[in-house]
Amino acid sequence: MADATRIQIPAELERRMDAAIARYPSEHRRSAAMPLLHLWQEHFGFIGDEAIFWIAEKLDLQPINILEVVTFYPMFRQHPAGKTHIRICRTLSCGMAGGLEVMGNLCASLGIQRPSDSEETHNPIAVSADGTYSVEFVECLASCHTAPVCNCARR
Repeated sequence: MADATRIQIPAELERRMDAAIARYPSEHRRSAAMPLLHLWQEHFGFIGDEAIFWIAEKLDLQPINILEVVTFYPMFRQHPAGKTHIRICRTLSCGMAGGLEVMGNLCASLGIQRPSDSEETHNPIAVSADGTYSVEFVECLASCHTAPVCNCARR
């Protein structure tokens, strides 16, 4: 288990988190979980165990309450992405137009072991051994007319 009290959070990040929490009445602090998770991921790039424990402590919740949110919503990453992160749409238009094949070709070209369908649900990011590239299936990238669609971000 992680010890949330030993984690060093940058003062600016904690200030932004406190401001997010202040938007909710004290009896509904749990509602601040998603804003805090977004802020954490924006700063650190992913939400590891230490984040789950720290945010749970900050909101006076059990860690399972935060883990439920992290594992339910696909926009939260529990593992770091590669330096170049490629997202591939898997919704209907892109799926029918070859999104699965795009994923397979990218993984083959980049030397990435694509997760099995059962792993994809819980760990949707596949990262190259050297951490340079990562790929993941995502929901709609809002360009169905140009399907299949992917986008790329570098950090």
